[in-house]
Amino acid sequence: MQKAAIEFSFFQMICLAFVSAVIGFAPGLANAGPRAWQSEWPNTDFSKTTVDFKEILSGGPPKDGIPSIDNPKFVSLANAGHIADTEPVVGVVIKGEARAYPLQVLMWHEIVNDEIAGVPITVTFCPLCNAAIVFDRRLGDQVLDFGTTGKLRNSDLVMYDRQTESWWQQFLGRGIVGVMTGEDLKVLPSRLESMARFKARAPQGKVLVPNSPGRRRYGANPYAYYDSMPRPFLYSGPMPEGLAPLARVVSVEIVKGDRRAWSLDRLRKNKRIETSDGLILTWAAGQNSALDTPSISEGMDVGNVVVQRLEGGKLVDVAYGVDFAFAFHAFYPKVAIQ
Repeated sequence: MQKAAIEFSFFQMICLAFVSAVIGFAPGLANAGPRAWQSEWPNTDFSKTTVDFKEILSGGPPKDGIPSIDNPKFVSLANAGHIADTEPVVGVVIKGEARAYPLQVLMWHEIVNDEIAGVPITVTFCPLCNAAIVFDRRLGDQVLDFGTTGKLRNSDLVMYDRQTESWWQQFLGRGIVGVMTGEDLKVLPSRLESMARFKARAPQGKVLVPNSPGRRRYGANPYAYYDSMPRPFLYSGPMPEGLAPLARVVSVEIVKGDRRAWSLDRLRKNKRIETSDGLILTWAAGQNSALDTPSISEGMDVGNVVVQRLEGGKLVDVAYGVDFAFAFHAFYPKVAIQ
């Protein structure tokens, strides 16, 4: 208990320092722009953007300071005993091939460039928004691979593609700076689920492991007690009404540009929600929050969400998000959270 209290206090001090920077105590951080970035990003076309550069802040690390995993290594379920059954993983199944990407690894790398059943994918996780999103990294006749810029917008990861060095908003899968500005990546269905549930639905699945296990504190949560913070990290925008900023929101894109959203608390209470347009949302206990206690495997139970649609008499997975309320509101301010 004493150790946890110390780590909590240290994390609070870090957060307060960055919040102070956002609200004006470090104007150099808030006012950075192309002139300051050009030496690190000589190949990025800063004349093309859809956002105000003042919204983009340094998260601390430099370009690729949080290293993506570009040559992922996997083990069988039998050799993945180091991951607790209740730990969260991003489960991806394409053409019958299944892989799990544990948050205990994604926490430290945020991006994995991979290929499953011939489909090039990028698995992403932004801890500050709890946003786990899987993209098809094909765009036109190009196959992109992604890295971290070290920048944040609305506290969300800003990625870049190595082919054009354009910047992309992870939460939206959209190019926001550079020649890819305005382009959208296709989001692929995936599940943020417990290891036990992944095992049950994909007994032949593989599990991502670190390439260098000793170089990070895999299994530890560097954002200890973030779930309990009164305000998010590096964000000073408007907050959602009626929900704590770090409450979770389940959202689904109904058609392009049109989303619906429900509070996780509502889904947890009802266990199942069916919509008039055929969506079926379910909740079941048994998954740790990765952003609660210092050890991911001991985090509070936030449960498992699955979103499906009935097509041709068969339930099929639909892409969805389980994100912090402040982040969802920042990117979809006009969408009511039910």
